[in-house]
Amino acid sequence: MSGYLIVVMVYLAVLISVGLVKRKQVHSAEDFAVGGRSLTWPILVGTLLATWTGSGSVFNNGRLGYENGWAALWASSGAWLGILLIYFIARKIRAVGASSVPQILEKRFDAKTGVLASLTTIIAYLTIVSYQFRGGGLVFEIIAGTDPIIAGMSNMTLGMIIIATFTIIYTAMAGLLSVVYTDVLNGIVAMLGLALAIPFVLSAIGGYEAVLATVPEIKWELFGAMGFKSMLALFIPTLLLLMGDANMYQRLLAAKDGGHAEKAVAGWIIGVIIIEVLIVTLGFFASVHFPGLSGDEAARILILVAHQAVPFWIGAFLLAAILSIIISTADSFLLVPANIIATDLYGRFFRPEASGKQLLLVSRIAVVVFGILAFSMIRFFPSILTAAFAAYTVYGASITPALIAGFVWPRANARAAFASVLAGAGVTIAWELARKFTGELLFGWEAVYPAAASSILLLVALSYLKSPQPTTPTAGTA
Repeated sequence: MSGYLIVVMVYLAVLISVGLVKRKQVHSAEDFAVGGRSLTWPILVGTLLATWTGSGSVFNNGRLGYENGWAALWASSGAWLGILLIYFIARKIRAVGASSVPQILEKRFDAKTGVLASLTTIIAYLTIVSYQFRGGGLVFEIIAGTDPIIAGMSNMTLGMIIIATFTIIYTAMAGLLSVVYTDVLNGIVAMLGLALAIPFVLSAIGGYEAVLATVPEIKWELFGAMGFKSMLALFIPTLLLLMGDANMYQRLLAAKDGGHAEKAVAGWIIGVIIIEVLIVTLGFFASVHFPGLSGDEAARILILVAHQAVPFWIGAFLLAAILSIIISTADSFLLVPANIIATDLYGRFFRPEASGKQLLLVSRIAVVVFGILAFSMIRFFPSILTAAFAAYTVYGASITPALIAGFVWPRANARAAFASVLAGAGVTIAWELARKFTGELLFGWEAVYPAAASSILLLVALSYLKSPQPTTPTAGTA
């Protein structure tokens, strides 16, 4: 067994030990979903950062940095803008007193909108979980080598099975409480690992002068090699997902009070900017060390750096950081649909009299079932990049417009919200299925443009056709 693999397995053992300790503090579905609403802002900053930064950041932004230089930050900046906008409603989010985004939509609009949002969230979030598993498999394949550990099974497949199994067990143990505290550790490890690797890569390629002399001119342009249209197709889905991200809302709903929620968002934007600049910079500089990569090879650039371009202990630390990023996102995006099934659907419509312990059991069963479903979805999308932005679009275009309108626009009504969610999800799914079966985009357009336009236009048009609702989401205890 390689030294890298030993370090990674030890790191996973540390995470499991934290989950075992926190499991004793979980007694109900609310503890499982929102941690008893007791989280302070430093803990929230760590968990928000670790949850948002997943394999999409590691593989997509690393690849975009490799191919486009610092212009790749346009894709990340959609999240930066989204977090900035969320800052201004953070106190309102905490005051709602719900435990999920569908509950917020039901409180503000009606049950139909809440149910539709539940189904849409489950589809999008299981897609996101599936490519976290794939990302974990890619890491495992690099550090385990080419010789199969188990005869007849590739090391990537074995890695995906190990990461999926770990994530399912870890999430089922204590829910949000097992996730948030290890997220703080994961966030620190990720930042340190990336920051330590950059000077070693620069040294290996001959310093920044080598970057200036070697990198093609197109990578220094404003939008890099991707151009303005492709940049928007990355920027908009990221912005929409961030502003409606159920993980973010779940964590702000778990805050001790509105003040802690607001401080957490302020710290979060600083952390996200730092970590995504580090990822893109490392991918950019590494393009000099590993020239000529494309597609999936370019997406693995950070793993190649850890494995081949830096000293062993720095590489092992970086690999642990990459894996921690992947796992922290996988467990968070798995927890959200499990909470929806238990509290928003089962407890709401099938067993309203269910006790907290019964709902907790349903939550844990849902984690296992959804984890298996996510694993089965891995082969649907050809790459992590494709899967990421399909999931971002189906969720962001459907949920975000109605959700934000619910907080800031009194005129928005239930009929408009339902139509908006349905249009955003329906158009995205149809667009992606067409691409899957025809091999090309309908009319040459990415799904985000027609999906977001349909969702927003229906929300505005149908809201103006009916008298405004003077309500906002029902506030609970801040």
